[in-house]
Amino acid sequence: MLRKRCLTPGGAPLILLVCHLITALDVPLDLQQPPTLTHQSPKDYIVDPRENIVIQCEAKGKPTPNFSWTRNGTHFDIEKDARVTMKPNSGTLLIDITGGKVEAYEGVYQCTARNEHGTAISNNIVIRQSRSPLWSKERVDPILIQEGNSLILECRPPVGLPPPIIFWMDNYFQRLTQSERVSQGLNGDLYFSNVRTEDTRNDYICYARFNHTQTIQQKQPISVKVLSMDAINETIAAFLNDTEFYSDSPAGERRPTFMIPKGQTSNKLVLRGHMLKLECIAEGLPTPEIHWRKESGELPNKRTFHENFQKTLKIIDVTEADAGLYRCIAQNSLGSVHHIINVTVMASPYWITEPKNLVLAPKETGILICRANGSPDPSITWLMNGIPIENSPKDLSRKVEGDSIIFSDVQTGSSAVYQCNVSNEFGYLLANAFLNVLAEPPRILTPTNQMYQVIMNNRALLDCASFGSPIPKINWFKDDQTSILDGDPYVIHDNGTLEIHVAQKDNNGKYTCIAMNDLGKAENRVQLEVKDPTRIIKQPEYRVVQVAGKVIFECKVKHDPTFTPTIMWLKNNEELPDDERFIVGEDSLTIGEVTEIDEGTYTCIANTSLDKDSASAELTVVAATPAPAIIYDRPDPSTDLELTDERERSIHLTWTPGFDHNSIIQKYIVEYEDGLHEPGVWHYLTEVPGTKTNAHLKLSPHVLYSFRVVSVNEVGRSQPSYPSRQYQTAPAAPDENPSKVEGAGNEPDNLVITWETLTGIQSNGPGLQYKVHWRQKDVDDDWTSVTVANVSKYIVSGTQTFVPYEIKVQALNDLGIAPEPSAVVGYSGEDLPMAAPGNVRVRVENSTLAEVQWEPVSPKSVRGHQKGYKIYYWKERSVFKRSRRHVEKKILTFSGDKTHGKLPGLEPFSLYKLNVRVFNGKGEGPPSPDEQFETPEGVPSAPAFLKILNPMLDSLTLEWGAPSHRNGLLTGYTLEYQPINNTHELGPLVKIIIPANETNWTLKNLNYSTRYKFYFHAQTSKGPGNIITEEAVTIMDEAMASRQVDIATQGWFIGLMCAIALLILVLLIFCFVKRNKGGKYPVKEKEDAHPDPEIQPMKDDDGTFGEYRSLESDTEDHKPLKGSRTPSNGTVKKEDSDDSLVDYGEGGDGQFNEDGSFIGQYSGKKEKETAEGNESSEAPSPVNAMNSFV
Repeated sequence: MLRKRCLTPGGAPLILLVCHLITALDVPLDLQQPPTLTHQSPKDYIVDPRENIVIQCEAKGKPTPNFSWTRNGTHFDIEKDARVTMKPNSGTLLIDITGGKVEAYEGVYQCTARNEHGTAISNNIVIRQSRSPLWSKERVDPILIQEGNSLILECRPPVGLPPPIIFWMDNYFQRLTQSERVSQGLNGDLYFSNVRTEDTRNDYICYARFNHTQTIQQKQPISVKVLSMDAINETIAAFLNDTEFYSDSPAGERRPTFMIPKGQTSNKLVLRGHMLKLECIAEGLPTPEIHWRKESGELPNKRTFHENFQKTLKIIDVTEADAGLYRCIAQNSLGSVHHIINVTVMASPYWITEPKNLVLAPKETGILICRANGSPDPSITWLMNGIPIENSPKDLSRKVEGDSIIFSDVQTGSSAVYQCNVSNEFGYLLANAFLNVLAEPPRILTPTNQMYQVIMNNRALLDCASFGSPIPKINWFKDDQTSILDGDPYVIHDNGTLEIHVAQKDNNGKYTCIAMNDLGKAENRVQLEVKDPTRIIKQPEYRVVQVAGKVIFECKVKHDPTFTPTIMWLKNNEELPDDERFIVGEDSLTIGEVTEIDEGTYTCIANTSLDKDSASAELTVVAATPAPAIIYDRPDPSTDLELTDERERSIHLTWTPGFDHNSIIQKYIVEYEDGLHEPGVWHYLTEVPGTKTNAHLKLSPHVLYSFRVVSVNEVGRSQPSYPSRQYQTAPAAPDENPSKVEGAGNEPDNLVITWETLTGIQSNGPGLQYKVHWRQKDVDDDWTSVTVANVSKYIVSGTQTFVPYEIKVQALNDLGIAPEPSAVVGYSGEDLPMAAPGNVRVRVENSTLAEVQWEPVSPKSVRGHQKGYKIYYWKERSVFKRSRRHVEKKILTFSGDKTHGKLPGLEPFSLYKLNVRVFNGKGEGPPSPDEQFETPEGVPSAPAFLKILNPMLDSLTLEWGAPSHRNGLLTGYTLEYQPINNTHELGPLVKIIIPANETNWTLKNLNYSTRYKFYFHAQTSKGPGNIITEEAVTIMDEAMASRQVDIATQGWFIGLMCAIALLILVLLIFCFVKRNKGGKYPVKEKEDAHPDPEIQPMKDDDGTFGEYRSLESDTEDHKPLKGSRTPSNGTVKKEDSDDSLVDYGEGGDGQFNEDGSFIGQYSGKKEKETAEGNESSEAPSPVNAMNSFV
């Protein structure tokens, strides 16, 4: 809130008149207040017909305002229109136009927000539908024009809402190139100052883009042909019938004339704040140039732009000073012409002083000011709660004087919303400002205990935003001082902000602001910290480096110790290249393998959250000189270790790096020795990049530190540096407690508490001990504790069996105790479970799988961590055997609290027993009573063996062994067999069923000397078992064997095969020789009998075709192989077969089969028809075909 001395419209001061101007602060929403509009749609609202209409109206106030609307000046009843809804707790209208028409909702809308304290109204919101109409159909005649003349291609786009954007393109959607000679005017037409022959094209297309609906409309293409004088005489007759011809006289060089605007003068009206665009387009030859000037002054420098090749003058954000005469001048080498444009600037109303919300306490005085300007001068109308003020209830405390309303001695209940309407012929302004009469004690709006940070020597601003009615008075105090801060270096602003012009370190501290009025006071405390500035104390320096060398730019920063600056490097004010050669360290930039493109300016920028500093240096790259061979080795040790900035828990270590032996140092490892706890033992502490030569080290209390540095490059590690001087930190209470605290008893009546002890460096001081706390969980007992030293275990005896305990182990030393540790839960010792699972049930699923179910034991009986259940099961015997055998028990374990499990791999047709036991960490509990179950029959395994005995001419015997696992009662055996011939093809399959008590079987009536394959399996009532196979051969009769002789071994057969092979070889040689001699085919013989006089000279002596020459023979020879043929289309192709393709018959008599063979017959018809007719019907020869092609 601001306090301000106000003036009456006449300028006389008003005594004791205080204006409450609510600028940056609003009335808190928990206080009673009239409505305030917070958001509304624009005055001219063009909507997309494809989308629903949203008319926004948002307001705040207390009580929450109610909203209503008018449309075209009358009440708009929303409830009567199902398409219209209002958002909850808002005045925003949602109009669903799905299936409807937008036109039905066009009009002027106004929103009203009211509560018991007043009424606010919105602007008149004009809703109009966006329109993108199609181009009207028209016939666009081609244009014929003489070279050098001017030309205008009219666009005349359809009238849309809002107006479209015009551009010219071709058929390929490429924008037409524009220049000083060819350009588009503001009206969308395309102007040619003079045309050239290259302007000839048939696709000048004007496009109109309607952005609101995202549509583009296209005009019919315009065809333009530009003729030179020589071409006119040849083509004019052809174009006169359907072409408009521009100019009937030669177009020579001429001085400029304006194509737009016309005449010598014109007028232009523009509104203040809008954009002014003036256009001059001239024609002439050579192409004119355009220049602009203002007759009565200079063009505004920062607001003036020349566009469209100087043809358009644009001035943005127009003011009244931009009115006057503007001259555009067009000139070429033959003369000039000018045009005067008289610009008039008018203004719709604009604010000088916009009325603001006014908060007054009872009996106070205030003023609302509504001051605006415009051209012509606007009129001002006041309304109260949306009603003209002259028609509103009389109020003696209110007085209207032109553009002001003065309130004096206001009373509770005078709250209202006042509207100021300022209008002229070019527009209007409407502002809502409320009068709110409140009596309210002060309240501070700035967050409490806020921290302000500022860089030394800069300005500090401490906020103390407040609200109260009457306006509170603000006073500031520092730390515990009682004197009011006022005067140098402090300034208290009207809004309560305390300003310190030049902040120094002694300005650090806590500040208190107190807001006070007649109804009370409020205070707030903030804190100010003045920080040291960030400065680059070691700046990068100019460097000259050879190609392939290395360069380092240093950038060491001094900054406030509470800040960690961010270092950023730039090259030529841009980011560094993304190149691994650039290595950014904490205080340096290293560039390896430098190239010529690395030259430039490198800038180091150090940023903190409050300030920054920068420094730059140049890099010059020169050619490399020959260098001796490079020897690489490990770095030399670092030297000059120095300790600075010594603090209780940190120290700063710097060093000088040793020689890197031509291999860049990649990192430094900092190690430390603890002279108090582990003398002579070096520990890893930290590492830093090789670009740094310092490290900020975090330390622990009660340690006698020595430091050393190890350098690392690609070759290896250096020797450690000499140790630094010793630095001992002061002892302190432990910072941490032992880790890995656990509690678990090893006997049923104890609790063993264990932990991982602290190291010497973690102890922080002498006299390290551990305080062990325990108490039973979920029992209202006090903690029991004991203090021990030099141990990592404590046993609590006499506990109950398996009871949860809360456990804590806290470290302490001679200087104090560590922070309070968090409790962990452990358990006293376990004992064996007392109960067995009950209600054990077995469900046999198949011959090899059974499911066991049981009821769980009670958690209390487990007496430990329940690990799970174990099922003991064993096979008593097979069902068909009565004799017992050795019993082998098996165990299946099921973890957790499962109450069922499956037993796989059971043997079919067997009797099993089982029991179930629960187990914990101590062991197993008692077993449940044994349960007995039988598995059903299954299929047997394969027979133990299958043998073939006594093979004879037509019989053989099979012998087998019973299956090793019958898995039930055998019902028999199945034997299948089939013969196999020499090609391993299988013959018909024969099947035999054999009783179960048999162990051999003889097969009779087999074929002699035949191989058979046998398939054999046993079966039970559940089905067949696995198959065993075997093969055997019946023997051959000796008499018959002696008569059979292998034909392939007979001499006569071998001789016959050799003779046949020799005969085939002779035939192949004869065919090959015959073909190479070019033997004559029937076609060839007819050609010899009836020679063509045109072809005859081209033949060789041996009667084959000569070499043909193509049409291109003037420039290049195309010589086909002898015997090449001519296709039916009369062209010559190379590398075809040596058959003649010349058609000697007439019409379709000479044909080719699909395989290319000639099927026509020569019968002397050719000679006969030639004699009878005047024209030959024969197909042309290859030479004729080539010569006749055009």
